[in-house]
Amino acid sequence: MEREIQRRRTFAIISHPDAGKTTLTEKLLLYGGALNLAGSVTARRNQRATASDWMEIERQRGISISSTVLQFEYREHCLNLLDTPGHRDFSEDTYRVLTAVDSAVMVIDAGKGIETQTRKLFEVCRRRGVPILTFINKLDRPPRDPLALLDELESVLGIKAYPINWPLGLGPGFRGIFDRRTGAVHLYERTPGGAYRAPVEVHDLANPELATLLPAGIADRAREELELLEGAGPRFSQEAVLAGELTPVFFGSAVNTFGVDSLLDAIIDLAPGPGPRQANGRSVDPKTPSFSGFVFKIQANMDPKHRDRVAFVRICSGRFERDMQVYHTRTGERVRLSSSHRIFGRDRQTVEEAYPGDVIGLVGQSGFRIGDTLAADPGITMDGIPSFAPECFAWIHCGTPAMFKRFNKGIAQLLQEGVMQSYFIEGAQQRVPLLGAVGPLQFDVVRYRLESEYGAEARIEMAPWTTMLWIEHGDVAAAEIPASSRLALDWKGQRAILFESEWACEYFRRGNPSVRLSSVPTSGGEERSERRSTRRAGKPPTGTTGAPSRGAP
Repeated sequence: MEREIQRRRTFAIISHPDAGKTTLTEKLLLYGGALNLAGSVTARRNQRATASDWMEIERQRGISISSTVLQFEYREHCLNLLDTPGHRDFSEDTYRVLTAVDSAVMVIDAGKGIETQTRKLFEVCRRRGVPILTFINKLDRPPRDPLALLDELESVLGIKAYPINWPLGLGPGFRGIFDRRTGAVHLYERTPGGAYRAPVEVHDLANPELATLLPAGIADRAREELELLEGAGPRFSQEAVLAGELTPVFFGSAVNTFGVDSLLDAIIDLAPGPGPRQANGRSVDPKTPSFSGFVFKIQANMDPKHRDRVAFVRICSGRFERDMQVYHTRTGERVRLSSSHRIFGRDRQTVEEAYPGDVIGLVGQSGFRIGDTLAADPGITMDGIPSFAPECFAWIHCGTPAMFKRFNKGIAQLLQEGVMQSYFIEGAQQRVPLLGAVGPLQFDVVRYRLESEYGAEARIEMAPWTTMLWIEHGDVAAAEIPASSRLALDWKGQRAILFESEWACEYFRRGNPSVRLSSVPTSGGEERSERRSTRRAGKPPTGTTGAPSRGAP
């Protein structure tokens, strides 16, 4: 088992939208032999679509909406690649994925530098201690100066940057890279549409023939910049990489497959394998024979023929075997893991065994929730997956009463996926759940999926609130909050306050200093919370067709 653990590399790709994350994912799969022909998010209608963007709405909009698991072999290693959404409205899915990886590849647009979402995702990785490799993409377009981009990494993100390779030419004159580890020059040749591996010639930087192979001055400029890096740049340290203090930097063009091979080799050589995981205040070593893993994602309707539900499980320790029995530690029940699959986009195949670092899909386990632990030892509970307060709220109504059953089923399954959260307004005249999401685009996706996957028309009615804070300490009555605010219960029965603005929130804080509020749900057992929910207002329903009253939503 130890050899299998050493073979694993489990990593995510993160970026701001349009930095080239999905294109890079496709090219890594191409070089890893998992694809014979790379797709493109900008492909014409008659060209193939990307393997990672498998939802129809993703193909229509050309953006990643849901994270995707892709496993492939490269250089006798098993790589688990998790492609994540770049749009901020789907960042909660990305945050969950980052709990399941051992490293991340951060993609930066060479023409734009570090953007807002990149900075946020970097901070999430830093807090979780996830080592980061950086790929500066789109060198084939007019970029910013490479030295300035390195300086921005250090000044904005506060991390030392060590370029593993260096670009030869910029913009239309970008021809290849110099590998500082091997001292070799890689000159690439473009392929039609970047659909195939780019043919490459390897030379020595001191080779006088480079002057004829590269546009005038490029080789001399590269030598000068490399001398400057050797004299003034940071020294490479693998320990600093694993500690998150230094990021190896790679330059390239994903769309043309320039420099992708260098990055893929570095993932094998520099990224860490599966490491220990925290559970119940102790460390679970991946070499521990006893099996353990946790659910970090749930996805419904990946197979439109069966309309099933897949729970994605990151294996933390021990060997997984199909049909094995383990404890579902949240409920204490023993479950048989019989329908296990290896996932590749929307495609799947039965998996008989898997090892720490692998991500498997379990079908037919309707009782699993995001964050649940599966283990041979019933006393193990992996540290929880972080939850985030929604910033947008809405009611989604069924279009016609005849579709209510389908509508209700769809809402229930989408809530299980964590696409959105359900809340119940205290004192409401109608028992209508309020739905919350990180961004408004999530509601459009929910409406689309209800119609396309469940055949239920839906109507969105936006709510006015923008901030939700949970009551951590103190008792609050409806008369004590601003007139525009509301008291709410989440699915665990924990109380929260909805505010229309930050001003209203601060006004309440100043007037109620004894009440402690939290931006995340308060801790506490689910059973206690659910009992409290039942005692106060009854268990919130999962779907509705009614419209909220204006006096009390």
